[in-house]
Amino acid sequence: MSTHDTLQEKGYPVLDHDQYARSQPADDFWAQIKRTVNGKPVTEEQIALIVTTIKNNLGLHADDVLLDLACGNGALSTRLFDRCQEFVGVDLSSYLISVARQHHEIAPRYTFQEQSADDYVRTEPQPERFSKVLCYGSFSYFSAEAAQAVLQLLFQRFSQVEKIYLGNLPDRDRLDLFYKENRPSDAELSDHASRIGIWRSKDEFAALAHAAGWHTQFVSADPRFYAAHYRYDVILSR
Repeated sequence: MSTHDTLQEKGYPVLDHDQYARSQPADDFWAQIKRTVNGKPVTEEQIALIVTTIKNNLGLHADDVLLDLACGNGALSTRLFDRCQEFVGVDLSSYLISVARQHHEIAPRYTFQEQSADDYVRTEPQPERFSKVLCYGSFSYFSAEAAQAVLQLLFQRFSQVEKIYLGNLPDRDRLDLFYKENRPSDAELSDHASRIGIWRSKDEFAALAHAAGWHTQFVSADPRFYAAHYRYDVILSR
C-alpha cells in the first residue's frame, strides 16, 4: 500500500493537494502551494510581510530548532533558515517535498520529509530537540481528529517546544466578510477537505488548544495582509 493510499484512508485530501501542485509550472512555487489571490501569486511584498510576521510571532533566534508542519514546497520555509540553527519541514505531498528537497534543502541542518503532520509528531524519534513549531496556512486542512492529535502530541512528546505559531486560520465569526454571497453549508465549513478547510471561531480554537494543554494568545493579522479581514493567527505556549 502506498503512502498516499494510507493518507486517503485517514481522510486527507491528498489528491487535490498533490495533483494541484503537479499541475502548476515547476518554477512557480507560490502557485503550487496556492499562495495566490484571485488565482495570481501574491506579491513579494506580501511574502516579505508573512515572513516577518512568522519570525516576530515565533521569536526566532539563531539557536532555535524549528519544525514546520505542512510546509509545502519549502518556498516559505527557506526564508526562515537564517533565524534557526536547524529545521525540519514535513508535508504529505511527495511532489511538494521533492521540490523542497531539490530547491531548498541544505542537509543536514535544513531538511524536508514526506509525512502527514500527525504521523510525524507521533513517530519523530527525537522530539525533544525542537524548540519552536510553525504551521502556516495549513492547519485548517487537518481533519478534526488530526488537529486534536497534533496539538496533544506536540504537548506530550515535544517537551522542549516553548512556542507554536499557527498562522492564517479562517475565522468562522467573520465568515460573512469573505463569503459575500453563496455562503457554504455548515457541513462544508466543518470539512477539512473543502476549499479553505475547517473554519473555527477563536472560542472554538481556544477550546481545542486548551484540551491539549496549551495556552492561547490570538494575534490580529497585520492590516496590510491580503487576508487580514477574515483570518487570525494564534500563538500557543505551555
